[in-house]
Amino acid sequence: MRKITVITFVLFVLSSFFSVMADDVVYITTEEFRARVFDYKADKEWNYRGNKPCVIDFYTTWCGPCKRLAPIMEELSQKYCDQVVFYKADTERERELAYVFGINSIPQVLYIPVEGKPMMLKGLYPKEEIVKIIDDFLLK
Repeated sequence: MRKITVITFVLFVLSSFFSVMADDVVYITTEEFRARVFDYKADKEWNYRGNKPCVIDFYTTWCGPCKRLAPIMEELSQKYCDQVVFYKADTERERELAYVFGINSIPQVLYIPVEGKPMMLKGLYPKEEIVKIIDDFLLK
């Protein structure tokens, strides 16, 4: 009987760990972006590859406003975990991706609905405005 209890506990801990990981913001590379979001080399017109809306935070590690945005995105990734995918793209590591999207100031956040064109916003927005964008633009 004790073995079953220990196994049950271990499975519970592992499932809790992986469910938390699944809800977090995902760091995305240029290659992953092309596979999961949009292959700008293969497609001329916007063609979103995901099955849920997504938010992509373009940032750098030294940017003050980016550091203030990070916990907001983490919190919202938990709130919307079943509805929206949250990504982060480091513009210094993913220079090609930053170039393709014309990232010239940070933070910039790309909001991508399942259908329709994406929307890019520059700067740090309050959490309440980001929630409104997600609810009104991505989840309509």
